[in-house]
Amino acid sequence: MRTILHVDLDAFYPSVEVREHPELEGRPVIVGADPKEGRGRGVISSASYEARSFGVRSAMPISRAWKLCPEGVYLRPDHELYRRASNNVMRILRSHTERFEQGGIDEAYLDLSSRVDDLDQAANLARTIMQEVLDSEDLSCSVGVAPNKMLAKIGSDFRKPFGLTVISEEGAKEFLSPLGVRKIPGVGPRTEEMLLDLGIRTIGQLAAADPDRLARQLGSLGKRLYERAQGIDPSEVVVNYETKSIGREVTFERDIKDAAPILQLMDGLAEEIYGELIECGFRFKTITVKVRYEHFDTFTRARSLSFSTNDLDILRNNGKRLVDQFLRKKKKVRLVGLRVSALSRVYSNSRRGQLPQTVPSPAAPLSPERHPG
Repeated sequence: MRTILHVDLDAFYPSVEVREHPELEGRPVIVGADPKEGRGRGVISSASYEARSFGVRSAMPISRAWKLCPEGVYLRPDHELYRRASNNVMRILRSHTERFEQGGIDEAYLDLSSRVDDLDQAANLARTIMQEVLDSEDLSCSVGVAPNKMLAKIGSDFRKPFGLTVISEEGAKEFLSPLGVRKIPGVGPRTEEMLLDLGIRTIGQLAAADPDRLARQLGSLGKRLYERAQGIDPSEVVVNYETKSIGREVTFERDIKDAAPILQLMDGLAEEIYGELIECGFRFKTITVKVRYEHFDTFTRARSLSFSTNDLDILRNNGKRLVDQFLRKKKKVRLVGLRVSALSRVYSNSRRGQLPQTVPSPAAPLSPERHPG
C-alpha cells in the first residue's frame, strides 16, 4: 500500500506577511490589489483566516472584499518574499523523501511508501515535518496522510490551520461520504452544478450513483468522478527531474466579465512565473495563455518568440496581449492561466541571480489551439 502526504501551507501569502510584520497578528490580512475604498478593480490573491471569517476568499473581486471587510489590512503581493519562503519550506520537505512533487508555491506531495511501514509511522513523520516547518520558517502547514494523492489532498484541507488528518484505505468511503462534491480536487462550481442537476450533493451520493447514468450524463468525467467518490486515485507522485514549463492559473470564485481585473491578475501571474524563472535560472521562448469561459469551453493561445529571454516586461505584455483577444468575446470567464515553455538555462557555472537579458526581436505569429471543456 502506498503512503502519501499532502502538505499545504496555511493561508500562505498572509502568513508570510504576518511573519514579517508581527503587528499584523490577529488582524484580517488580505493580499491582492489596492481596494481604493471599494472602487478597486483587481482580485484577491489570498486572505488570512481572520479575513475569511468575514467571507473574503481568494479570486474574489477586491471591491466585494472591501464591502465585506473594510477594516482589513490590504497588501500588494510581494512575490519575491513568498518565493523565498516557499523555497525554504520545499527544501525541508524534500529532505524527507526522494519522491517529491511540488504542486504549487504552497503545496507538495511526498511519497513515503519506502520510508514507513504504516499510517501511524507516516502520521508521526508528518508531525515532525509540521513542527520543523514551524520552527524553521515560522509558518504553519496542514497535512493529509492517505494511500493516494486525492485522499491526502482532501485530508490536508479537512482540519486547518495546523491540522493533521489520516485517512486509511478501509475508512476512505466513510470519511468521504458526508463531504460535499466540491471537496473532490478539480470539481469546481460548474461541475458541482451539473451534479446538483442529477440530485447529487455529497460524495456519498456520488459513490452510490449509477455509474452508467453518470457516464451517459457526464461522459468520461462521470467515470472519473465515480472512481474518486470510491476513494480511488491511481495517479503517482511525479518526480520532476527536468522542468518542461512554468505556469500559474487562477479560478475565479464567480465568473467575471470585466477585463480590467483579469488583466491585472495576468500581471501578478507573470511576476510569479518570472520569479521562478530567475530562481531556477531559466529563459523561455513560448508564452501560452489559457482561458476557460463560464460554460467550461477552454481555449489556449500561444506566441513563440524567435529568441530566448527572461524579461518580465516581455512576459507580462505578451501575456496580456494574448488574453485580451479572448476578453473581446464579452463572455464571462471562470479561469485564466499563463505558462512559459521551451525553457533553456541562462547560465552554466555562473551564480544564480546574475542573469543576462537577451535582445528582443519580433515574435512569431499567434497559433490558436482549442480544447473541449
